[in-house]
Amino acid sequence: MKRVYIVVEGPTEQEFVNSVVSPYLQDFGILNVTPILVRTSRTGRGGMVNYSHLSNTIRPLLISEKSDYIVTTFIDFFRIPHNMPKYDESMRKPSKIEQVESLENAINEDINDRRFFSYIQLHEFEALLFSSNKGFEYYFSDELSEETASIISSYDNPEDINTSPEGAPSKRLLAIKSDYNKVLEGNLIALTIGIKSILEKCPRFSKWIDTIIDMAK
Repeated sequence: MKRVYIVVEGPTEQEFVNSVVSPYLQDFGILNVTPILVRTSRTGRGGMVNYSHLSNTIRPLLISEKSDYIVTTFIDFFRIPHNMPKYDESMRKPSKIEQVESLENAINEDINDRRFFSYIQLHEFEALLFSSNKGFEYYFSDELSEETASIISSYDNPEDINTSPEGAPSKRLLAIKSDYNKVLEGNLIALTIGIKSILEKCPRFSKWIDTIIDMAK
């Protein structure tokens, strides 16, 4: 099996890859999965306000001519930089899924390496946490978990949760629990839910994982 490098925006996604994604991929013989924080400067890591941050992190990973590894991304569509390749063209697409797919294709064209494929999470990491109320019931109070249950019941697909900037999954969680800790609580909730529930409820995320498995063979 090939090695897998996953370029992520921040420590939340880094921990999610380490604690949730990597153990799942090990069941398919993929034993070497490494999250790589986006490089924002010579010494800075994490966050992405410019496409160059993403590109400058990906390209060095592909300098080698070896074919024993693949590189992918795990970045949020929510607040994605406006200078992404073909951003304006992509935003004219009629649906959010088409917009995201267009951006992914544009990144793939720009990087132009058969060992690489991009993935943009619709709309952000927190969407995955709404795959089940199990995690919220465990870590939130009964009153707060009733609010998350109401959101979950309103969407067949958690990846569709985002009706406005204030309606983004992370903003909804902060409105429910003002001291919500994205890195700690977010990943504990994801672990409690389990990746299988996430895969069942989130088709784009599931397709990304399947693609990693196929390309790593």
